[in-house]
Order: sequence, then structure tokens, then C-alpha cells
Amino acid sequence: MTTLSNSAISDRPFAEASSSGGEVADYFALLKPRVMALVIFTALVGMTVTPSHVNPVIGAISLLMIAVGAGASGCLNMWWDADVDAVMTRTRTRPIPAGRIQPGEALSFGLTLSVGSVLVLGLAANWLSAGLLAFTIVFYAVIYSMWLKRSTAQNIVIGGAAGALPPMIGQAVVTGSIGIEGTVLFLIIFVWTPPHFWALALVKAGEYARAGIPMMPNVAGPDSTRRQILAYSVLLAPLGLAPVFLGFGGLIYGLVGLVGGLAMVGLSVQVLRRREGEAANKAAMSLFGFSILYLFLLFSALLAEQGLGLFRPVFG
Repeated sequence: MTTLSNSAISDRPFAEASSSGGEVADYFALLKPRVMALVIFTALVGMTVTPSHVNPVIGAISLLMIAVGAGASGCLNMWWDADVDAVMTRTRTRPIPAGRIQPGEALSFGLTLSVGSVLVLGLAANWLSAGLLAFTIVFYAVIYSMWLKRSTAQNIVIGGAAGALPPMIGQAVVTGSIGIEGTVLFLIIFVWTPPHFWALALVKAGEYARAGIPMMPNVAGPDSTRRQILAYSVLLAPLGLAPVFLGFGGLIYGLVGLVGGLAMVGLSVQVLRRREGEAANKAAMSLFGFSILYLFLLFSALLAEQGLGLFRPVFG
């Protein structure tokens, strides 16, 4: 497997000019807005399920800074992975490989937003939440992007911690501490991440191989990946119900968690069974698509119960 060196960026046309003159939309794209939206959403749920309350202005500023920090880490990831993005179909039109933004500009932009978001969050809320945000940025941009992604097939498993931290940051904003609610939500996202990404990796294995990224299907093989997807989904199903047993997830959440967890397992079984041709790709993409819906509905149920007063306890 050939791994592309990050230094190869300088050999491409999109790195030749000293200034790109990119538009606002290009800089916004560097922040991975869809990931930012998920971060805002999960951080908000982390704030909402906390028994305490926060001043609305501080809460709004904190959510904005968490979003900016997430965007900054995404920007740094795009800067480092520009060589990989250039050879993959789904990423080659990103601002850096497409030549709309120069690597140096993206690096400066990402570093500025990183420092600014952490400082403002610390001043507006507390330094525990700011420290967690700083850790998230460093973990994603350095530990995951610069090391894990290109060195181990466990990149998604370990690197998933970065994407799972926003609920804990949200809770820390409100309470200045990390409680059981934020920890459980962290674990749900952490365990959800491998089956979500590996389902896509099964379909995109060829592109990852050309880019030199050791994703699980390319290292352990597609059959082993399918078994691991099912194992993680089986673990996720009961874990997704943990908030019910811990008392901060109610009837609505319980129903969503039960049906959604069973559906995750069922779709994972289909991925395991359908191993050839278009049927295999269709099964993997069905799991990938549903996994996004599952996480959204799960967290939406918590938000509705805790934020809109719809909580009805399952026990007692």
C-alpha cells in the first residue's frame, strides 16, 4: 500500500501560489459545517440533560465557541490531509485540493480559530470546558489526523473520542464538572462511530487503499470488518438505553433507543450476510445512512424530553 506524504502538497498546483484569494464560502467549507452542526447539537444535549442551568447568553456564547473549535479542528484536518483529499472522489473538491485555498492560509485560519475559541470559552464559561475543547482540537488535529489515521486500522475507534466529547464539554459549561450524563453520551457516540464509518469504508475501500489510509476493510479484510460492525452494533443497542436506567432518559427516549438499537443490529446483520456486489454496497450504505438518523433521533428524544418538558420516567 502506498502512503502519500503530506509534503507532496507542495508539489501540486494548488500549493504554488502564495495567496489564493478564496471566498468566504471556501473558508466556511474548511470548517466542515455538517460536522459543526452535529457538534453543536450534541453539545446542546449535553447542556440540556444536566440538572443545573446556565445563563442563556453564556450558553449561546459557549455553543458558538464549541462550534468554532470543532470547525478549527476540521480546518487543521483538511490542511494536513490535503494530499489524501486530492485523490479521493468525495473530497477532491474541497477548498485546498481544488486550489481555492492555499495550505498555509488554512493552517493560519485553523490555528487562529483554535486559540480564540478556547480562550473565549474559558472566559465566558469556565476553564474545564475550555480545557476539554482544547484537548478535543489537539486530539483530532494531531493525534488522529497526523498519527492514527495513517498508521493504524484502529484510527476510527481511537479517533472517535474527539467526536464524542462535545456532550461532556456542554455539561462542563453548565456545571464546571463532568457528570454521569455527559459520560454516558460520550460513550454512546464513541461506540456508534466504528459501525458508522466502517460501513462507508466497506464501499470506499478502493479509494482509501489508493490514498494509503489503513482503514479496517483494507487491513483486516471486509469480512472481519463486517463482524466487527455487528459486534459494535450489538454493544451499542443496550448502551443506547443506559440513559433510561440512569433516570435521565424517559419513555420517548426509551422507545427511540429500543427500536433504533434493534434496527442498527438488524442492518448490521444484513451487512454481514450480503458480501458480494451491489447488494453488499447497498446494505453497507443503508447502515451508514440509518446510523446518522439513529444518533439524531436518539439525541433529539433527549432534547425534547429535557428541553420541552416531555420527560416521562419509564421506571417509578
